[in-house]
Amino acid sequence: MSDERRTPEQIQKDIEETREGLGETVEALAAKTDVKAQAKAKVDETKTKAKAKVEDVKEQASEKAEEVRAKAQAAPAAAGNRPEVTVAAVAAFALVVYLVLRRR
Repeated sequence: MSDERRTPEQIQKDIEETREGLGETVEALAAKTDVKAQAKAKVDETKTKAKAKVEDVKEQASEKAEEVRAKAQAAPAAAGNRPEVTVAAVAAFALVVYLVLRRR
């Protein structure tokens, strides 16, 4: 559009749009130069990430603890189903008793 054909309303609208754009640009520049706000935002972001990581680690630790607990409960049953383990344990105990008594 040529400036000669524009109405005062159109010119006013263009001025308002330009002011709006400039206002947004000034706000963006002000945010970039606000070091304190940037540092606070970075701290908040880091805290959020750290909290999420702590929750992940807690969840993993809980899962592992449950896994170990289940294996520990299953171990006696597994040994009980294998008589050779019991025989070996009794034989080892008998050997220790024999060696101790023999030294006296």
